[in-house]
Amino acid sequence: MINFLADNLATILITLVLIGIVALIIRKLAKDKKAGRSFCAMSASGTCGSCPHGKEGCTACTFPKDIKIEKP
Repeated sequence: MINFLADNLATILITLVLIGIVALIIRKLAKDKKAGRSFCAMSASGTCGSCPHGKEGCTACTFPKDIKIEKP
C-alpha cells in the first residue's frame, strides 16, 4: 500500500487539487444563485436564453446592446 501511494503521489495530489477547484466553482455558482445573480448567456437574437429574469427586458446581462450579432 505504501509503495502504491509513493508511486502515485503526484497523480493523487493533482487529483485533489482539481477536486478542490471544482468544489470552489460549484460553491461560487450556488452562492450566486442564492443571491439572485446568474450567468446570462446571450443568444444570436440578443435575448437572454437562460436568464432567470426572463427573455424580454433582462437587466442582468452585461453584454453591450450596441453590438450586432449576425448568424453565419
